[in-house]
Amino acid sequence: MFYNLLVPFAEDIQILNLFRYLTFRTGGAIITALFLSFVIGPKIIAWLKSKQKEGQPIRQDGPESHFKKAGTPTMGGLMILISVSLSTILWADLSNSFVWYALAVMIGFGLIGFADDYAKLTRRSTDGVSAKIRLIAQIIIVAVVTIGINQELPSDINTHVAIPFFKDFFINLGWFFGVWVLLVVIGSANAVNLTDGLDGLAIVPIAIACACFGLISYLVGNVVFSEYLKIPYVAGTGELAIVCGAVVGAAMGFLWFNAPPAQVFMGDTGSLAMGGLLGIIAMITKHELVLAIIGGLFVLEAVSVIIQVTSYKFTGKRVFRMAPIHHHFEKKGWSEPTIVIRFWIIAMILALIGLATLKLR
Repeated sequence: MFYNLLVPFAEDIQILNLFRYLTFRTGGAIITALFLSFVIGPKIIAWLKSKQKEGQPIRQDGPESHFKKAGTPTMGGLMILISVSLSTILWADLSNSFVWYALAVMIGFGLIGFADDYAKLTRRSTDGVSAKIRLIAQIIIVAVVTIGINQELPSDINTHVAIPFFKDFFINLGWFFGVWVLLVVIGSANAVNLTDGLDGLAIVPIAIACACFGLISYLVGNVVFSEYLKIPYVAGTGELAIVCGAVVGAAMGFLWFNAPPAQVFMGDTGSLAMGGLLGIIAMITKHELVLAIIGGLFVLEAVSVIIQVTSYKFTGKRVFRMAPIHHHFEKKGWSEPTIVIRFWIIAMILALIGLATLKLR
């Protein structure tokens, strides 16, 4: 909004030229989202506590240490969604359709997560909205948004997948591209959702991944840098750096309240929204496979569940003591802070490897 309101006056008032720069507006989005999180956080937590007398339901078959978390409210993702949405609207170019598509996926998936959290609370069960209904809702949102995005992407790469480590190497999926996007976005959303199982575990890797994709969005949207790095150029993606910056600010603000011992849990409201947002930004910037590297921790968590379920179904035996894999280490006796910090380190290493693909081509 600031961009649209103030830049027309930049020729007369020189200081307003600052609002032309993506770097300045991204910094503004980070600070604004962080400030909003600090302001609204206590109010949202107090409101959630008043509505959730018993807090988030705890898995009866989960680690014993989790029972002491009973009474902690969930749906803290509302804090993130509000901070990111307001910050993005304030600092982004509102004429940029990519910004609105990204927000649509984030809010849409956030609403699905909200419904799931609400169902769990009202039923006092860890089973929320049925998986089938959640999946159908996610497919509808992604399908509608993908149709719109395809109209905005360059026609020579709009149904293509870029292969990391190779210059100008694309695979044209044609009609199957829609299926690919569904797998990327829905897979990302649910992988992040599975990772959100310990205090602070998911939010820092989310911030790391969004910081990386903020940089990628900026580079992909800059014709000079994209040509130098031999990555696909997509005009307008630079504005997504502001969305990513807002997530980084909101994530740090949320971590203030989610750090052990957590005052509030993110819930599906936040985890589905953040995962969906990462997936759609990766699709717009043509870096879907790089997301699998940068978000490798999320992939690891999801794969551990797939392995566990498959093994038990066909052999009757479990590979891990409990899935997702962070619970496996809890069962082995690792303390929660140890698991969280070590997983953060893994997320940072994978992010650096993912960013290296921009140059190693």
